[in-house]
Amino acid sequence: MIQFKTIVFQVKRVVDKKISRLRHIINVRKGHFAVYVGVDEEETKRFVVPISYLNHPLFQALLHQAEDEFGTDHKRKSLTIPCAKDVFIDITSRLKRNKFIRTESN
Repeated sequence: MIQFKTIVFQVKRVVDKKISRLRHIINVRKGHFAVYVGVDEEETKRFVVPISYLNHPLFQALLHQAEDEFGTDHKRKSLTIPCAKDVFIDITSRLKRNKFIRTESN
């Protein structure tokens, strides 16, 4: 008779493997998320950014811009930010530098 704990452990291991494969396929590491950036739908580019960016006011401003543009209930299945790619890259590089400076000073 197989114990309940053994079954739970096996199911968890299978699920973890599936999640790991999916992450590899879509190239999103743990602690990150994908966002599409661009003004025109044909010219959007996919970026993978750390979840910690969600707490920063600069990134939140981008999310509010997306909400103003698309609303909260739109047909797209992915998070899309309607701004120029170079603006997005500038903002995320500032966030990355800011994080590095904070960790260096601690």
